[in-house]
Amino acid sequence: MVGQPAAPWAVAVSGGGDSLALMHLLCGYARAHKLPAPVVLTVDHGLRKSSAREARQVLAWAKEIGLAAQVLAWRGAGPNRKGGIEAAAREARYRLMGEWLAGKKIATLFVGHTQDDQAETFLLRLARGSGLDGLAGMRALAPWPLPGFPGLGVARPLLNFSREQVRLYLKTKGQAWLEDPMNEDANFDRVKIRKARAALAEAGLSPARIAGAAAHLARARESLEIATQAVLLRAARSSDDGRGVLLDPAALAAAPREMGLRSLASVLMAVGGQAYRPRFESLELLFDRITGSGLGAGATLHGCHIRPLTRREKAFPPFSLVVLPENSRKTGSSTDRQG
Repeated sequence: MVGQPAAPWAVAVSGGGDSLALMHLLCGYARAHKLPAPVVLTVDHGLRKSSAREARQVLAWAKEIGLAAQVLAWRGAGPNRKGGIEAAAREARYRLMGEWLAGKKIATLFVGHTQDDQAETFLLRLARGSGLDGLAGMRALAPWPLPGFPGLGVARPLLNFSREQVRLYLKTKGQAWLEDPMNEDANFDRVKIRKARAALAEAGLSPARIAGAAAHLARARESLEIATQAVLLRAARSSDDGRGVLLDPAALAAAPREMGLRSLASVLMAVGGQAYRPRFESLELLFDRITGSGLGAGATLHGCHIRPLTRREKAFPPFSLVVLPENSRKTGSSTDRQG
């Protein structure tokens, strides 16, 4: 088990082989260790005519092994391909499941990502120009991927197992699974990478090798995060009213640039209530203004307003800037600006 988060748990089950294998494994683990049985969550996304039937099938499979299950229906406007159907469906799933978990006071959702998913994620992010954090891949234990769900987390115990291994496990149990036709749709980037698997493996880039590279980068990311916390201890402190964070630009500038950028990003994410870092180009521009050319009247980025402290506010030198929530727009906006 991945660090074994405290029970009770929920498990996301689409009906595909990976998530069904995880459902069986979690059920067996909970019974063997006399823990509460996991609750199965399945999302009827409404993107295909068969989605409601598939959700009912998941319910039936869960019931066969004695698990309670819940269907969560997404009834929003379905996005088109140009609008990013993959990203929109993923956000809808996590929002629905996050709301359900928060209401039931269940802190951890188990998901069935495998070594193959890790390798595909690495290649997708490499193609998109991601830096170290993106290439480090998915974490075995991670915070909720959307803002607004404090205390919730995602567990991925199958990251060291191949898709072939988990399907073999299902075959030994006589468990059928569903195949998502979208997994064969070459309009999706992940499917294009999946179809190139044989050529990549022939060149020595097997899923295990790629996932191994992501694991090396994950260890480097962990080291950088520890160093970033040391910088934050010197460069930032909470404001007295608890609404924002005070910054010391000199301490940010004195740190190695990567550490300074990571520290600034951490502050912006915390104050702005964001799950992801700001766009790197915008972050660098703001960092250079904070540590060099000056902010002038202030700047806005990632749901935050960054401004110099007034003379009356400068009660805690060397802190000279404050980062506050930007109340003029909704948290979660992807529009970054500086002025």
